Amino acid sequence: MDADAILSDLTHYYTRMYGRRTLRTDTPFLSQALVHTIRDRLMERWNRTNIAFERADGRRACYLSMEFLMGRLLNNALYSLGSTDESSHALGLLGVELEKVLDAERDAGLGNGGLGRLAACFLDSCATLGLPVRGYGIRYHYGMFRQRIVNGFQIEEPDPWLREGFPWEIERSELARTIRFGGRTVTFRDEHGRTRHGLEDTHDVLAIPFDVPIPGYRNGVVNTLRLWSAAATDEFDLEEFNAGSYTEAVEAKNEAENISMVLYPNTATESGHELRLRQQYFLASASLQDILHDYRYRHGGSLAGLEDKVCFQLNDTHPAIAVAELMRLLMDEHGMEWDQAWGIVRSTTAYTNHTLLPEALETWPVPMFEKLLPRLLEIIYEINARFLDEVSIRWPGDNARLARMSLIDEGGERRVRMAYLAIVGSYSVNGVAELHSRLLREGLFRDFYELWPDKFNNKTNGVTPRRWLAACNTRLAALVSGKIGDGWVTKLDQLEALAPLADDAGFQASWRAVKLANKQRLAEDIKRRTGIELDPAMLFDVQVKRIHEYKRQLLNVLHAVHMYDLIRRGDGDELPPRAIIIGGKAAPGYVMAKGIIKLIGNVARVINNDPAMAGRLQMVFYPDYNVSAMEKICPAADLSEQISTAGKEASGTGNMKFMMNGAITIGTLDGANVEILEAVGDENFFLFGHTVEEVASLRENYDPGAYINADEDFRRVVGLLESGHFCRFEVGVLDAVIGAFQDPSDPWMTAADFRSFIDAQRRVDEAWKDTARWDRMSILNSACSGRFSTDRTMQDYNDDIWRLEPVEPG
Repeated sequence: MDADAILSDLTHYYTRMYGRRTLRTDTPFLSQALVHTIRDRLMERWNRTNIAFERADGRRACYLSMEFLMGRLLNNALYSLGSTDESSHALGLLGVELEKVLDAERDAGLGNGGLGRLAACFLDSCATLGLPVRGYGIRYHYGMFRQRIVNGFQIEEPDPWLREGFPWEIERSELARTIRFGGRTVTFRDEHGRTRHGLEDTHDVLAIPFDVPIPGYRNGVVNTLRLWSAAATDEFDLEEFNAGSYTEAVEAKNEAENISMVLYPNTATESGHELRLRQQYFLASASLQDILHDYRYRHGGSLAGLEDKVCFQLNDTHPAIAVAELMRLLMDEHGMEWDQAWGIVRSTTAYTNHTLLPEALETWPVPMFEKLLPRLLEIIYEINARFLDEVSIRWPGDNARLARMSLIDEGGERRVRMAYLAIVGSYSVNGVAELHSRLLREGLFRDFYELWPDKFNNKTNGVTPRRWLAACNTRLAALVSGKIGDGWVTKLDQLEALAPLADDAGFQASWRAVKLANKQRLAEDIKRRTGIELDPAMLFDVQVKRIHEYKRQLLNVLHAVHMYDLIRRGDGDELPPRAIIIGGKAAPGYVMAKGIIKLIGNVARVINNDPAMAGRLQMVFYPDYNVSAMEKICPAADLSEQISTAGKEASGTGNMKFMMNGAITIGTLDGANVEILEAVGDENFFLFGHTVEEVASLRENYDPGAYINADEDFRRVVGLLESGHFCRFEVGVLDAVIGAFQDPSDPWMTAADFRSFIDAQRRVDEAWKDTARWDRMSILNSACSGRFSTDRTMQDYNDDIWRLEPVEPG
């Protein structure tokens, strides 16, 4: 672990594996050589961890998720091993800065947004807590697209993140699994005369596992993320090739590899919709086969006691198909009867819901399901019949309830309701914030809650403090540790010790200096990416997240236009200088979200090119936002925009990252904002907007025009937008977006919250002008962030759902 040993291995890999003769930091090879050097050190701990798990033979959890937004892994691994300084010294002996080597690593393209980043944080905390948890996902060849902004429009480009290799992974081809699509169900009797089912004439695909190490924080534990890559059972048809039909010869190979080619294919087309279902079954089947095979290998070929030794956590609705697939495997492949198999499923499967939007609860057309997965559809029909019998016994004659709760939606095109399948097949159903879980019980899943109240629980999300404070904000981490010690890295509630320092003028000055340095770093990054120069002395007002109407980037733009208007007409002298920074990606098929990006860009262009705004107001759209970008953004933010319509955001985790780094939240009572407000108090949070109950009461007679007409500021903002001032050479290009918040059917009620938002922003201005007050608020936000660590979240999962025993490697 010393610098000399690291240098020796580094030069070995650089010269002998990669064949390099001269030192260069503009290629990935030096970074990859360092990865191999560090991976060697992880490998010893990885093996010891697996041996410890096998000897303990305790209960294990398997975390199934379509996304693991890992970001870059090298810096996190160095920090977890405690070898950052030694590695930096080793590279220094070569005349190379560690930061340049770290920057050469590409973000792993394995996720999209909050769901995937949460899964990554969960794995980090499980390893740090010593919990035997393995992640299961898909090894996408192309991750979330790279975003370019051309004339304000989002342009999507492929993200070939695997092009230069991924040296963290280890291919485990000997553990490949066969995934079977299509075909037809056959019935036969086994040697004991029992009726059995099987599949014939299927189209088979191989799932090849690649393992990635997940180190705990300086505890010797290294857990595993297993990613599945799709491959054809035969590379190509030699007979077709020899006949000159070259395209047909590799057709099966290409079709198979498409399954793990792209994260979230566009479902606007039937082929894209079908591919999404293939992906979900591919993940579930490969993972369950792997888990059952491993269990039998360790227990003499038997599945006895499986329900006491294994837990499957479904991360959102995407892997819900695992309920039916586990039934198929237990019955068709391992000879169990229905009741025994169903008992195992119901005692091993747990489901986490991440959305309050009904349209985000996946359903699949029955004809598509029958074509791709005929045996699973039969099993789902049987599950549904038995379940509805249970419902009818509880509520005799309530046909409306039966229709609402059925796993098959019979209204219009018949569809399989995957969230309902997950609930029926699980022993635990949890939301991810107190408000979210309450709304699930009272709204989206009320019928199921009335049937099984004990099944529902809450597990408020968190983020890992190692990546989201200690590693990404080293200046602040050093300041904090210098005052209260470094125990907070694994016990984040120790940050409470900062609270008495919130009024200390000297500590405030140090805190402020750290924030300014972080803002200077971000400003340099933004200039390099966009050419826009931001003044770090300005208030950095930040909203970075997936572009979606419910997250209301549009409301943020309306405030920017309002500030622009105030300054332009000479009424903005009291406004402190502000830089508005917005970033995020819109799904390729989401037309309105892409229109919002265009609006942001057009408004920003007008603001930044207006001499009257110089030193007063700036606005920038941060392109190609990702995990590595957030590692620069969240330490630099002064104000955290968490402004979704109340009742729409399940939790949010960006709000926690910003809070942990001392940003102050302006937000609605939505998601985990409620718990953030509870933690920091009203005086350290800028609250605005209608509540969940108020939004519901407004909906029936909602009239955005009334809000606009009653508010002079709002009328001026709308007038500027409708005049074409922000699209003078692109007539009509913004009409749809401008009309969206004025439509009485607008479900996000942007207009209804405009005045409250503007008033809250004026409170922000007043607080910012009082430097000591702002510093105090910033320190207290960080001090109160302890409950939002995933270490706490995972401990809650373990105490209430998984019941695993931590293991210490020998």
